[in-house]
Amino acid sequence: MRIAIDAMGGDLGPRATVRGAASAALQDPRLLLQLYGPRRQLEEEVSCLPRRLAAAGSRLVVVDAPEVIAPGQRPSEALRRGQASSMARMLAALAAGEASAGVSAGNTGALMALGRQVLGTVAGIPRPAISTAIPTRRQGRCYLLDLGANVEASAERLVDFALMGEMMARQVDGLASPRVALLNVGVEGTKGTTSVREADARLRGLPGIDYRGYVEGDGIFSGDLDVVVCDGFVGNAVLKASEGLARMLVTRVQATFEAHWSSRLVGLLARPALRRLKGELDPVRYNGASLLGLAGIVVKSHGSADAVGFHYAVLRAVQEVRHDLPRRLEAGLAPRRGAGESIGESGRVASDLDILVPGRPGNDDSQQEQR
Repeated sequence: MRIAIDAMGGDLGPRATVRGAASAALQDPRLLLQLYGPRRQLEEEVSCLPRRLAAAGSRLVVVDAPEVIAPGQRPSEALRRGQASSMARMLAALAAGEASAGVSAGNTGALMALGRQVLGTVAGIPRPAISTAIPTRRQGRCYLLDLGANVEASAERLVDFALMGEMMARQVDGLASPRVALLNVGVEGTKGTTSVREADARLRGLPGIDYRGYVEGDGIFSGDLDVVVCDGFVGNAVLKASEGLARMLVTRVQATFEAHWSSRLVGLLARPALRRLKGELDPVRYNGASLLGLAGIVVKSHGSADAVGFHYAVLRAVQEVRHDLPRRLEAGLAPRRGAGESIGESGRVASDLDILVPGRPGNDDSQQEQR
């Protein structure tokens, strides 16, 4: 299985991505990883792999891509001038069938814009969404989307997100009837924005979906839901807040056990349980968000991810390849979207990704960039 890696994305530079890719290759012997970036720099990183990762070097193939998309670069500029970048060439390899999936820790806006331009979308989805699984009670997980691709979303797009998330839970987790809800400020039918209330009405009328209505923020982690839908502004805030809370809780628990000699003794006895708790709550284990709706498998790693985090993002891509996710989304979404779209789009997406991509649905000349 070939996975294309944008090795130049991420805050920690190519060392973290190369070592994370090597670690994933060691875990799965079927992987061949194509690393895109300046050849000399990447070859140096591969040659400097630590001894425990050196055996993976033979399955890391460096592909020269001399340019890099900067973290603050606007998506429109990436579309116009980024074709020689590591990100664009990674996506081009995916579109040409030279790789089964792509992984990047780079500029999210540019990745989504280039992905739409190069790969297109499935089932007429005009706006892909970013989704990841977060841990819940009873050792379960819940898919949350959108996580930042669409800062605002119309009712039609929220319904699209619900259908894509439901299909993700069906295909990846094998759930027969995933439980879906809309994130809102209350569970009463009169609450929420116009788009959320309209989406609620549409989802209640769709056959074949186990729609549970509204859920408040604390219900995301209850274990009673499999998919929670919101716009990208809310979803990104929820995700970052929950990651920060998880890190704070682990740090507080460790500090409590280290505060006094008696608690340190208890801490020694509780160390195995604490290690399990840290592993379950550590956001690094859940690194790797799917760009759902693209006609190809693209996984976005946190920009701040270290080698361990990038390792998990690569394995996330492998999991989606095994489930042939875009093809199954295409087959499952087309008839259901047709049943649910009775009116046109009532609102435009106002995000950094709301830019003109020629020839792609959901774009017109009246759309303007917004930082």
